[in-house]
Order: sequence, then structure tokens, then C-alpha cells
Amino acid sequence: MKELTNIRHIYFLGIGGIGMSALARYFSCSGKKVAGYDRTPTALTSQLTSEGINIHYQDDIRLIPPDFTAKQNTMVVLTPAVPADHSELNWFRNNGFAILKRSELLGLISRDYHTVAVAGTHGKTTVSTMIAHILAGCSGGCNAFLGGISKNFNSNLVIDPQSRFMVTEADEFDRSFLQLHPAATVVTAMDADHLDIYGNETSMREAFNTFISQTDDNGILLMKHGLPIEKSSLPAKSYTYSLNSSGDFIATNIRLENQQYHFDLSGPGITIADISLEHPGLVNVENAVAASAMAWLLGIPADHIRHALHSFSGIQRRFDYHIKTDKVVYIDDYAHHPREIEATLQSVRELYPGQNITGVFQPHLYTRTRDFAEGFAKSLSLLDRLILLDIYPARELPIEGVTSEIIYRNVTITDKIMCTKSELIDILERQNIEVLITLGAGDIDKFIEPIRQMLQKKITA
Repeated sequence: MKELTNIRHIYFLGIGGIGMSALARYFSCSGKKVAGYDRTPTALTSQLTSEGINIHYQDDIRLIPPDFTAKQNTMVVLTPAVPADHSELNWFRNNGFAILKRSELLGLISRDYHTVAVAGTHGKTTVSTMIAHILAGCSGGCNAFLGGISKNFNSNLVIDPQSRFMVTEADEFDRSFLQLHPAATVVTAMDADHLDIYGNETSMREAFNTFISQTDDNGILLMKHGLPIEKSSLPAKSYTYSLNSSGDFIATNIRLENQQYHFDLSGPGITIADISLEHPGLVNVENAVAASAMAWLLGIPADHIRHALHSFSGIQRRFDYHIKTDKVVYIDDYAHHPREIEATLQSVRELYPGQNITGVFQPHLYTRTRDFAEGFAKSLSLLDRLILLDIYPARELPIEGVTSEIIYRNVTITDKIMCTKSELIDILERQNIEVLITLGAGDIDKFIEPIRQMLQKKITA
């Protein structure tokens, strides 16, 4: 990366984000001096601090470390969530510092590797992490920038200085994936999302097709069967996959044994028999089809793919078990789009037929709630009991008339409750819980431990 030859210090505005923190770790491991700002401390920022990265939580130019105030050897990296009136951002701008978006920096890094990019409005974190897990165990190894904390790696970053492979998520938010020109591409889904950025679904699809067209002409494209992808965007080596219907790569002989899925992968010139997946949920069988198909297309032997998928432990906040007993099951999941919620709840139903399922959902963003209220209501109606929290605003200001109520009133189940975060634990304590799932992309994860402790007390009472 010639652009970073003279850069010794990298300052991250929004360092605690899952994508930003992976970049911070990458450059810290590469010998650069790294520091940054974030709005609030989290478990992830605590880990970065323990790794020697200087982080502060007030927007104050006086807190920028002195080493990072010389523009000749400092680069500033920006996440889209940082507001335009941020004091530190404007100080760097006014003093002529080199400032890159997170996606631009990831694009620069990817040029040095045989990049495998995984795009999609849902599924991309699991598929990219599965691919990284498969490749990392091979002689060629891999580097990876992941959108979640892999339980196998205990990190969102994988570094192998000897490897030519880089696996990364290709994020459609803010058109970030257009900074990538991958050698191999996976597309998992193209459901309407981020309409605050794109305006409408047509514009979003156009961006996906542009991204796909940036795949190397001699590269590989693997896409879920049935996606609205223009033929003119396709590289020569293009394949489709699906769970168990049409597609070049499919799962056959799917069966559930002791709450663990087994299946055979069938594709052009390949059958991998009896793949077993410890990571639960039928939705993850489809993710495994995508990951194993791409690994096969990259030249990974069948036996290694089978072994790697069996040892795949999953990702924090992706169908993440916190209690699993005969009396109570508690799962946490990052699902924050109607299609994701539907797929997750269908998987829970398949694993726990006949049991009462309680869901706690925290809507994420006013715009997403406004745009998909009807879809949220339909998917959440798959529950037996719904506890609905207030909207988590993230980067957004309130929109008049947009509250959780517009979801709540269209949910068709009768056992439903709206509450604030401060009321949640008390309400849950009064419920007869068999299977509980918390859903959302906001700060609902802060309740995982209090919920777990409360349920453990009920179990032992």
C-alpha cells in the first residue's frame, strides 16, 4: 500500500465499530501506532485498550494524543456514523490531515490480496466467517476482516502474513462495497434495506450489480439462486446456490439429529457427504452451502471442508446460545431485518417444536422501522409472545410518528407487550419462559448477562 508508506500513526474516529476495530487491530499488529475515539466504552473497546490502543470517549481535541497531531505521518479513518459537526473530525479537516472512510481503507488493503468478498443484506457475516474458518485451517491460510466476533478465532480479525487470501464482508451500507474489486464474490441476499441511503430498492439493486461487475473478469461469482442480478454484471465463472432447490450447489439429504443438522453438498463435479454443522439453525445450513461451495471453487479439498464446518463454533450474537437446558433455552441473535427475523424464528421452531417461544425485539433505526414496519410485524407474529422495546436510534434523529407502536399494532399474536429497557427484566421475570430469543442490532446485547442471570435463578429456584 504505497498510500501508507510514510504513515506511522492511524487515528480512528468511531474505533469501537466492528469494522473499524478490525482495521485498528490490523494496523496495530502491522507495527503502526493506533489510537481513536468512540462515543461509549464497550467490551470491544476494552479489548482494544488491553491490546495497547489508546481510546477516549469524549469529543475533545485536547484528548488526541500528541503523536497523532502531525499531519505528515498521520492518517485519520472515519466511520459514516460520526456526525459532520464532530469537533475532532473538523479539527483534522481544518488542519489538512489525510482522511479516509473505513471502506476506502479496506479497499486499499484488499488490493494486495486475492480477495474473497461476501455481500448481502443478511447472511454475509456468517458466510464470510465460515469461509475464513475453512481457509485458515489449510496450508494457504487466510487473512480476514469479519463483521462479528468469531468464536473460533475469538476476534473479528485474522492475520496470516504468509497468505495471499483475504476474506472480507462487502457492506452495502453507504455503498461501501463499491471500494472493493474482489477476485471472488459471494452474494447472499438483496432484500430492500438502507433505503435512507439508496432511496428505493431499484437504486440498491443497481449498486449491487455495480459491485458484482467489479469482480475480476477471471474471478468467481457465487450467488444465491433467484437474485435479481443482471447478466451483464456476471464474470465468466458464475454459479448459484440454494438450500435444497434450484442452483448449481445445493444441500441434499438434510436431516436433524440431536439438534444438529447433517447434509450432503452437491455441485458441479463434487459431492461432499455427511457434512455436520454444530452451529444451529436451518438458515445456517444454507450459509454453509455458500461457504463450502466457495471454498471448493477456491481449490479446498472436500475432506477439509467437511472437517472445518464440523468444528465451526459460530459468531457472537448470531444464533448464540446462552442457556441450553431441558427447562429453559436462551438464544441471542443480531437479526434486525424482517427477512432475517423470519429465518431465525423458523429455525427456532424447527429446533424446538411445540415449545412456547418468547422474543424480545429492539428495532434498529427510525428509517428502517418506518420502511419495514409491516414486514417486522409479520415476522414477529411467528412468536408465541413478543416483548417489544423502543427504537434504538444509532446515528439517526427521531422521525415524527415513527415509534415501535407502528410495528406493535400490526403484530397478529395476542400475547404482546411494549416496554422500555428499564422495565424489561421485571417483565421477563413474570413470564413462564421455555425458549427465549433476544433480537436486534442496537444495544440489546447489554441485557444478555442480566437476562442469563435472571433465568439461571429461575431454573435453580
